[in-house]
Amino acid sequence: MSFDLQKMLESKRALRRNLAARPVAEKLRMLDALRERELAIRRNAAPPDSNYLREEPPPCRTKSQ
Repeated sequence: MSFDLQKMLESKRALRRNLAARPVAEKLRMLDALRERELAIRRNAAPPDSNYLREEPPPCRTKSQ
């Protein structure tokens, strides 16, 4: 695997042009497929009682009034 930055950037540009040229209906089908894959990954990633994917946000520090 080579790390030719110019080649990688041009590949990204070409992919973006290709995606932008597709019809909206096809883009929406692609989005639905991605959502289905994400849900499948979430279901299989961890048991429901596992906490390793959950993270509590840090407490919000506000000035008392």
